[in-house]
Amino acid sequence: MVYIIQYIFSVFMVFFSGFVTWYEGSELRDKPWEWGYSAIFSKIMIGKVTVENDISGLDHFIYAAKFKPVFPLLFTISLLYLFIVIAWNLLRSNMNLLVIFHSALGGSLLVLSLLIVESPTMGLNLFTWFFVVTGILNFFIAVILRVRVNYVSMA
Repeated sequence: MVYIIQYIFSVFMVFFSGFVTWYEGSELRDKPWEWGYSAIFSKIMIGKVTVENDISGLDHFIYAAKFKPVFPLLFTISLLYLFIVIAWNLLRSNMNLLVIFHSALGGSLLVLSLLIVESPTMGLNLFTWFFVVTGILNFFIAVILRVRVNYVSMA
């Protein structure tokens, strides 16, 4: 029952914060000078962005994360939380896989932080620190779980 409440709450937060993030990021369509810096997914899919209809919906999230980071951060936190709750529910019987999961998640978050570390915007700097802290916390959780597995197997 506890997992169901956590799932419902986190799914609600993912959808709510995702919708608000997408809406706030739609401001990118009105700022053609920002297309070269924030329309990253559109450049990958289409090439050069010349009109507002070329902008992908995913670029709304990039723009919102750069300039209005509250809801994108809430979206990221709730998505990570949902991902971790699912992993714990599926892997709780195999602690070794849970250690691997947290190690891989921690490494992925640290790599993400390295990709955006040089950003001049306050929003992406906030994301950099969030990814660094949560990456280190996931490594710490993996170490604690590993010590716990070794302690239980020794007893």
